[in-house]
Amino acid sequence: MLSFNSLDLVLGGKELFDNISFTIHQNQKIGLVGVNGSGKTSLFKIITKQIEVDPSCFSHSPDLRISYLAQEVKSSDKKAIDYVISGDYELVKIMEQIAIAEKNEQFELVASLYEQYSILDGYSANSKAQKLLNGLGFKDTDFNKSLSEFSGGWRVRLNLAKTLMQPSDLLLLDEPTNHLDLDAILWLANWIKHFKGALILISHDRDFLDDCVSFIAHLDMRRIDLYKGNFSQFEVLRSMKLAEIKSNYEKQQREIEHMKTFITRFKAKATKAKQAQSRVKSLEKMKLIVPAHIKSPFKFSINASDKISNPLIVFKEADLGYASPVINNLELSISPGDRIGLLGSNGAGKSTLIKSIVGEISVLKGEKEIGKNTNIGYFSQHQVDDLDLSISAFEHIQKLDITKDEKQIRNYLGSFNFKGEKVLDRVNLFSGGEKARLAFAIIAYKKPNLLIMDEPTNHLDMEMRHALTVAIQNFEGAILLVSHDRYLLNSSVNFFYIVKDSSVSIFDGDLEDYRNYVLDKVSVKKISNNQESHATQSNVLNEKKRSLKKEIKQLEKRLERLNLKLKDANEELANPSLYEGTVHENLQDLIRNQHELTNEMKESEALWLYKVQELEEIL
Repeated sequence: MLSFNSLDLVLGGKELFDNISFTIHQNQKIGLVGVNGSGKTSLFKIITKQIEVDPSCFSHSPDLRISYLAQEVKSSDKKAIDYVISGDYELVKIMEQIAIAEKNEQFELVASLYEQYSILDGYSANSKAQKLLNGLGFKDTDFNKSLSEFSGGWRVRLNLAKTLMQPSDLLLLDEPTNHLDLDAILWLANWIKHFKGALILISHDRDFLDDCVSFIAHLDMRRIDLYKGNFSQFEVLRSMKLAEIKSNYEKQQREIEHMKTFITRFKAKATKAKQAQSRVKSLEKMKLIVPAHIKSPFKFSINASDKISNPLIVFKEADLGYASPVINNLELSISPGDRIGLLGSNGAGKSTLIKSIVGEISVLKGEKEIGKNTNIGYFSQHQVDDLDLSISAFEHIQKLDITKDEKQIRNYLGSFNFKGEKVLDRVNLFSGGEKARLAFAIIAYKKPNLLIMDEPTNHLDMEMRHALTVAIQNFEGAILLVSHDRYLLNSSVNFFYIVKDSSVSIFDGDLEDYRNYVLDKVSVKKISNNQESHATQSNVLNEKKRSLKKEIKQLEKRLERLNLKLKDANEELANPSLYEGTVHENLQDLIRNQHELTNEMKESEALWLYKVQELEEIL
């Protein structure tokens, strides 16, 4: 379907690819990984012809339909629902032709165009766009808002919905989880599972990659290696490769022993609770992948303060919000050692709770008590944005502690991979990931005993995410964590709270239970939307349901007949007389017949399952 053959690429004087070759086949789902700057986005630009290369080095099917997620969306007056539908370019083209033909009273042409409109599934386009918007966190009241009414992050979500709306054979997604919350990510992973085309996905989210891909293409040292399996399997295979390198062996063993000790300590404290067991499994998986991160430039720790209060913070019958309550009658106590993951849909009140804890907003009603020795370390995008852009990373740390000399500060910043002259560069020259790393460095230096983290992995690559996960694991204080990174949540917290319906309560389950909760909730919403769809769309869906039910019934009869034939073939092959003396002349025919029937059964079962799933999606 698409192939690279001995591709070389030099951009801006830097050699990105050296003789890379690989092929992408129909319906293959691939995760494209590699350190920042290794050429992942450049590879996408070659596929979308934004970068021209020698035609002999890159080719694809002439009729290949490619859908590509752009990172920026310009503000406009176009309605959100219309913007998403515009992703189906062929359909929009037909709609425009219909409008012109109707205006010119070309009724025969109008009839012909409506036939094409029906073939392109135009009658269900509005319903499909609504489902995409709901899945990505938009409310029904958002559908008719103009693009200019949405923030940059929400416009990126609209662009993702538009990309998914476009019929395609190959879907290119570059960091699609940026600006998504956990609920939307869970929905998107489920959508990708049911996507019938091929996929190339760039992401720093391990669990999202695990959900979505069955191959990993790893860019490293200007070459590309294709691994069969998801990201977790790739990390294990890569770890095994690196473990064979003698110079790294001793260092690897020290890291593995450290992880074993941590797991043993946690197991001794873990109950039989489902979330506790999920975390043990996640930690054991981490132990296997340690060697894959040996070359990581990041290795830091977050030390808790010596003095501590118990409890650290308490809310009693508290109403939280701004002018009016978002959360009512909150009863919450955070004690030393608590490791809490905070769940809930966008807008449910997670940020309100966090801002109330750190004191950015006051309690409207009830009580809030903070321990005398409670020292809160708070990370959010707000903290990143509040960095002083006019000074260096060195000066940021120096302002915290004037007793430290230059060598001590440089050594400290070195663990966050700020080295050499980078230590003295002004922060306005930093990337988003570098700013986030500096914010972590500032928080860690203050030795908090309560760590509040709101989406800490935004802008971080795989290696920094791994280093952060290990640092949080080893942190001895309490943690309250909001994150769309399920790997970080599974590896770092002991139990979950959920914010919903203006309240905060313990979530009785693990992230797999939460996934089911989110998808069930979207499914209910989908049914509700279908009930409100236009009558014509409803008729089209009903006709499609009848057609699918008929096809399923026919396939079931076919499977029943094939099963009887296969049973007869197996009984004939089980006859001992076939194998007495010389080989019976019918034996090869019987074996061939059994093989053909088995293959036909598999194909029919696969088609039956596909039709059943298609029917379930409509229902």
